Amino acid sequence: MMGRVEGKVAVITGGASGIGEATVRRFCEEGARVVIADIQEDRGKALAEELGQVARFARVDVTQEDEIAAAIAIAVQDFGRLDVMYNNAGVVGALGSLLETSAEQWRKTIDILLNGVFLGIKQAALVMVPQGSGVILSTASTAGIVGGLGPHAYTAAKHGVVGLTKSAASELSSKHVRVNAIAPGPMATPMIAAVSSRVPGSLNDMDVVQEALRVDSPLGVAGQPRDIANAALFLASDESGQITGHTLVVDAGVTTGAGPSGLTTTNAQTLFEAGRREGA
Repeated sequence: MMGRVEGKVAVITGGASGIGEATVRRFCEEGARVVIADIQEDRGKALAEELGQVARFARVDVTQEDEIAAAIAIAVQDFGRLDVMYNNAGVVGALGSLLETSAEQWRKTIDILLNGVFLGIKQAALVMVPQGSGVILSTASTAGIVGGLGPHAYTAAKHGVVGLTKSAASELSSKHVRVNAIAPGPMATPMIAAVSSRVPGSLNDMDVVQEALRVDSPLGVAGQPRDIANAALFLASDESGQITGHTLVVDAGVTTGAGPSGLTTTNAQTLFEAGRREGA
C-alpha cells in the first residue's frame, strides 16, 4: 500500500525535536524523504542517522537566508526535487510585560518566528514555481488566532504567519503551489516544558505538564506533537489538493471558548501568563 506522501521530498525546519521531529518521523513513515533542518546539530544528526537513507540533516538558523537555501539545495541535490517546505522552527521568545520587553528581545523573537517563515516561503517558492508544484506549510499558533494566549512578541509574530500564509497563497496559487498554516494549541513539547521551567514554582516536569494539558483540554486529552504531525501530513498530501491560504487550528476546541475554565484561566495558558509576570 502506498504511503500518503510516497515519493515526496520535504524540508522541515526545527525538525530535530518536538513537533518538527514528530513530523519528520510521520512523513518518513508515509513514504517521504526528508531534510531535517535545525540548529540542534547533535539531535538532528542522530535522527537522520536513525532514519537512514530517507533522511538528511542540515544545520540551519532560520534567520539566515543562505542556510535555508542550502537545506533546500540538499533536498534537490540528494532527492531530486522539493515537494513540501514546512516552516516549523520556533521559540517562545520574549517574555514579560510590554513595559519590560526590550527592543532587542522583540526583534529577535520576530526574526525567528516571522522573518524565518518569510525566508522559508521565499526560498521554497524559488524552487517550486519553476517546478510547477509544491506545498508550503508553516507553524502558526492559537496565539495567532486569539489574543491573550501567548506572550506579546510571540502573538504578534504568529498573527503575522497567518496573514503571510494568506497573501503568499494568493500569489502562488496560479503557479500550482499551495500555502497553508497550522495553529496548534498547547502541546506536550520540550518548548512548553522549557517555558514553564523559566518561571519559579511553575510546572517543569514533562509528566506534570502532560497532566496539566490533559485536565485543561476540552477533549480531556493532552495535545501531542504527533497530532500536529498528522495535520501537516494531511496538508502535505494530495488529499488536501483544494486547500490553500488556510490556517488549520488544532487545539481541542480551546479557541471556541470550550473548556472547564474558559480562555483566560486555563492551566496551559498559566505557563505563559506566569512568564509575562516574571519576565524572561
